[in-house]
Amino acid sequence: MTLMLEPFDNTETVIRAAPIGICVTDAEGHFEMVNPAYCDFYGYREEELLGQHFTLVVPEADHALMNDLHRRFVAGDGDMEVSHECEVLGKDGQPMNILAKAARIQDGRGEVKKVTFVVDITERKAMEQRLEYLAHHDELTGLLNRRAGLGLLEEEIQRSRRYGTALSLASCDLDHFKRVNDRHGHAMGDQVLSETARLMKETMRQHDHVIRLGGEEFLILLPGVTQEQASQAVERLRQSLATTPIAEAQIHLTLSAGIAQLQDDEEADALLERADRTLYGAKHKGRNQVQETDESHPASESAS
Repeated sequence: MTLMLEPFDNTETVIRAAPIGICVTDAEGHFEMVNPAYCDFYGYREEELLGQHFTLVVPEADHALMNDLHRRFVAGDGDMEVSHECEVLGKDGQPMNILAKAARIQDGRGEVKKVTFVVDITERKAMEQRLEYLAHHDELTGLLNRRAGLGLLEEEIQRSRRYGTALSLASCDLDHFKRVNDRHGHAMGDQVLSETARLMKETMRQHDHVIRLGGEEFLILLPGVTQEQASQAVERLRQSLATTPIAEAQIHLTLSAGIAQLQDDEEADALLERADRTLYGAKHKGRNQVQETDESHPASESAS
């Protein structure tokens, strides 16, 4: 079914006055009409659009798909009206997001056209993407947050068991970090945390996972790595952090870490408990050191 459209007399007046972007394209996809709101949104003058193919405002990677959708829609393959969200390009090349609703129409000569109504949802999409990012990442450091990190730990445990590979983790604390906030203020403390997180990611392997659990507490997952290898890797991190001045205040930080390797059918909570217990041991022995879990003690032993 196709809507009938009278010759563009009164219809054109309504389209041009509409506060949202509207365009009419012919069966081949060329612009036959664009209203001022459409031109303003894309940054083109009317004469720059008329006669041009609609893919002028579509990212090149999407040309084939959009052409196929247009062809099938005009041919009557599917609903008479469709709506979808997509990315488009303004004249300046900047990407934008729109909600486009299209309908098949016929003009007074019986020729099939497509009229498309365009609503700018760029800010809404940016907000959605930001919220999605914050659901999995720590806003200050950009690292995975506690919830996402612990979920990833469960995945890595399953992968380790499926392929019979080692998995180790490091429970880490920045030593005496409260002194940074007390001496330099919380703004500097935030900068120090951000730059420390960057140093941690740069120092560890690309496929290791650095997670901010909260405050100055971090967790590092090291897939395919034994406890001894993990200890060596985190020791390199400890040395790098201890010798690298951080932030504008040129602050030197130290790190304490406890290393544990996944055992047999051990659950995530038990693995984390062993790493935390070992971290407490490193702190008790004077901080600024990496300590391995004593594997002779059962995982179920309570923390001292």
